[in-house]
This record gives sequence, structure tokens and C-alpha cells, in this order.
Amino acid sequence: MPGGRLLLCLHSHMPYVLSHGKSPHGTDWIMESAVECYLPLLDVLDRLMEQGIAPRWTINMTPILAEQLVDPAFVAEFEGYCEEKIAFAQGDAKRFEETGELHMVGLAAMWERWFRRGLTQFRERWDRSIIGGFREMQDRGAVEMITCGATHGYFPLAGTDESVQAQVKLGVQAYKRHFGRQPRGIWMPECAYRPGYEWRSPVEPDGPAWPRKGVEEFLAENGIEYTFVDSHMIRGGQPLGTYAANFPQLAEMFARSSKFFTPPEEFRSEYEHYRLPNGVTVFARDPQTTVKVWSGEHGYPGDPQYLEFHKQLYPGRLRYWRISEDKRDLGKKGHYDAWKAFENLGQHADDFVKTLKSTLAAYRGQSGREGTVVAMYDTELFGHWWWEGPEFLYETSVRIHNDPDLRMVSGGDLIDEEPSRHMITLPEGSWGEGGYHYVWINDGNLWTWEKLQPCQRRMVSLANLGATGLAGDLVIQAARELLLAEASDWQFLISTFSARDYAEIRFQDHVDRFNRLADLSERVHGGGELTQDDEAFYEECRLKDAPFPDLDVSIWARVEVPVGAKFPISEAFLG
Repeated sequence: MPGGRLLLCLHSHMPYVLSHGKSPHGTDWIMESAVECYLPLLDVLDRLMEQGIAPRWTINMTPILAEQLVDPAFVAEFEGYCEEKIAFAQGDAKRFEETGELHMVGLAAMWERWFRRGLTQFRERWDRSIIGGFREMQDRGAVEMITCGATHGYFPLAGTDESVQAQVKLGVQAYKRHFGRQPRGIWMPECAYRPGYEWRSPVEPDGPAWPRKGVEEFLAENGIEYTFVDSHMIRGGQPLGTYAANFPQLAEMFARSSKFFTPPEEFRSEYEHYRLPNGVTVFARDPQTTVKVWSGEHGYPGDPQYLEFHKQLYPGRLRYWRISEDKRDLGKKGHYDAWKAFENLGQHADDFVKTLKSTLAAYRGQSGREGTVVAMYDTELFGHWWWEGPEFLYETSVRIHNDPDLRMVSGGDLIDEEPSRHMITLPEGSWGEGGYHYVWINDGNLWTWEKLQPCQRRMVSLANLGATGLAGDLVIQAARELLLAEASDWQFLISTFSARDYAEIRFQDHVDRFNRLADLSERVHGGGELTQDDEAFYEECRLKDAPFPDLDVSIWARVEVPVGAKFPISEAFLG
């Protein structure tokens, strides 16, 4: 009898950064991820399938990422990006040759060949469609693709149920358009969940509390069968963090939600899958494999022989150095040796399989049952942050396929094979630091919610305005701007200082555009006209922010109040 199963879930996401002419958002992020992560993963899947190995990875491609990858602007910019990198590699090789650095000449040649190969695969193997490649892999049985909130909006802090509803509905609609079928699973943005209870906005502590639907209700209403959470939520433990001292609003929110959750008396394990009362299945992240693969300090990506991410050669920003024994001093980095780096992959794949087997054996000894290790990672770890990561997944998949004690399954495979045996309720939380909402709402980014939640309430009124013609078109564009403002990336980047100025500017820009478009739509709906400046502004918005071409604002239809609940908010508050 097999020792157990591996459910590998990769979460692929990029906020809307695609450039459309004037006022570009900046596209390097998506170009890097495409050539360093998505194409290499498709290549790995292709090679595995040629060997008769269907790894059954579960891959989330967020709708906003998919929208960008199918955009003609991406295709044109991506090919130019690769050709530019090829030219930089050639220039680097010439300079290294002049200085007699023959090893560096070889590395520059490696980069030139690598970008040429990626460009060739993009054009010839995948017909210039990365989404088409993943759709093919799903159709061939290699993977199971799942969806996400439309723009990765943070569900628990949305100011209205209608905004959660719109994120989920649009996520399902976009998935059907790109992958040709109903999604079975969803990655809740940041694995963030909120049960239904009498909710009060943390940015309006003196405002009313009213009954909110649990996130799982929106999932079930849209045909979603399963989702993922962090392990502490399955176990029912309290999140870590000193919310009362650092951010009192979160302490009050946690206390309010805790009234509706009783910590379980029975033992719960992240190696089991569970059913929520409405039938949605939840899987929980395994901490053992998380550290092994995710941690640059203690995991495989920190190996001294692997490619150093942070040290780059300008202007081309190609990388020629390895992590080295002194990880913190960029000046002491040794030159990269691809042969030595890739020799280590086998050892790390062996260790990963050993960890899987020991973890599953321990659970079998404890429970007498076959368990499932749910390994959850950002896709961009493999190839972008950890250059050798895609090959690690290849080596690991080959080993698991050939091991009689292990099996690889997707989320859908598992619930088909073994429906959940136990029903549970979940506490509120996320997979972020501390296990709660602190990364996404704190003193540094509270102002974003103070601006966003009134926009979310206004959108409900706009959607119910009944506007047609130009007024209706303005409402649709306003909805796009709201969706882009809702991306959880902005609060994350502000909190972590990774690109704080950029995030603040992008968020404010989308909020400003939403409010101006809302004003214009109401004016036109009331019989007014647009000025020449208004028309130019509207056209710029349509050009610059153009995802979801068939957006239907009816997805913001009013959410029904839970049965038996008394809704304490006036229509004026909602609009």
C-alpha cells in the first residue's frame, strides 16, 4: 500500500503591469516571470509527459495574470524583451573577452542560448500563447488548473459582500474563457478566509455592524469544490501577533469573529482534507516541505552553488554569480558554475522525497490512514527567485513517479478518490505573517482601505443604476479600475517596503480613475454630456487599463442578506 500522496499547488500571480501605449505601468515583472518561470515550467511538463509522467500539479493562474498573458501587447513586448536580453548577453560576452574573463564569456553565452531557446519555444512550441500551453497541459492530463479572485482582491477586508461576489464570479468567468471548462478549485488570495458573522469595518470602528456571508458561500454559489488554507486554520489555533498593541482595529475584528468559532476538541491534521458545512473542501499547507523549498536561509534555494538573485550586471541585469558561502555580502560572491549547481539538484530532490516519505509515514503511524502532503508555493519561486527551481520540480516528479510508496494527485483527483471524511468550521485568517490580516491592514496602509471601501459601496450603486449606452460603458470602465485597485499586492508592497512608492501611486491612480468615471457615468445617465477633456480621459483609461473585455457589471448585484438576519445598514450607507 502506498505511503501517501503529494498535492503540489503552484500559485501564479502578477498584478496588472502590462503597458498599453501612454502612461505604462511597467512590464519587467511579467516579462521576467514569463521567461524565467512559466515557459520553463511548460518545458518541464512537456518533458515529463514525453516520458509518460503526468505530475498532476495543481496550478493557479490568477485571472488578471491570464488576461495579461493573452493580450497582444504582451506578445509584442515579450519578444522584444527576449531579443534585448540576447543583445545584452552578446555585449557582456564581448566585454568579458576583452578583459580575459573566459569563464564569464561562457556564462554570457549560456544566457544568450537560454533566451534564444525561450523565445523559440514561445513562438514555435506554444504558438505565442503561454495560457494556451497550460490549457494544453490540462487537456492532456498533466496538471489541473484552478482559478483565483479576479484581481487577487483580499476577501476578508472587502467593504461589501458584492465585491467578494464580483471577484469570485469574474474569476470563474475568466477561467472558463481561458481554459474552456468550469474550475473545480480556487486559490483564495493570500489564502485569506473570513466566516460569516456580524462584521464591522476596521476603518470605521464607530460604524454599524452587519451580517456578512462567509467566503465559502461565494465559492459554493459559483461551483467551486475546494480551496486552500494555512495549517494553523485547519488546526483551529489562534494566529500569532500582538494585534491589540500594534493595531487595535484587528484585535476588535478578531474578538468579533472568535464569537462565531469554537476551537475544536478533536485533533485536526494538515495531512487530512476537510469539508466545510456547505460542502466546500479545504486543504492545508504542510509546514515541513514549506521550509525545505521556500526558505532561502534554511532550504534548498540557499545552496551556495545556486544562482545569486540579487547581484546583477548592468545595464542588462543578467546574473553571473552564485549565492556563495557568505550569503549577505554581494562583494564576495563567486562566479556561477551551472554544472556544479545542477549536480546539487539530484541531492535536493532525494532529500525532498525522503522528507515526504518520513512525514507521511509518521502520519500513517499516528492515524492508521494514508495522508496527503499539500505543498503550496508561489510559482514565481521556481525560476525567478530560485533559478534552478523548475529543474528541481522535474527531478522530484521523476523520483515520485518511480517510487511505489508515493503518488502525485491534484485537488480534484483527491476529492474524487477520497471525499472528505470530516466536517469542520474555520477561524478567520490568512497565510501571511502572524496568520491574520496584519500584513494587509496596518498603520502604514490603513489609508488604502479608507479610500477603497467607499468605492466598493459606490460600485454596488453604479451596478444597480441601470445605465446604458455611454453611461453604461463608463460604469464598466469604472468597475475595471475598482478591480485593479482591489489587488492585495498594493497593501503587501506598502507593508514590506518592496516597492512602496510604486504601489501607493498605482493604488491612488486606480481609485482616482474610479471616482472620476463614476461621476461621469452618473452625469451622462442623468442627461449630461462629456467635455473634450472627459472624453480624452475616458479613452486613456480604456487604453491603459483594459483587462476583462466582456466585463458585465451585473456581477455586483446586491447580495441577499443571510436568512433570519436583520440588515442594519441603510441604502444611503451603500451608495
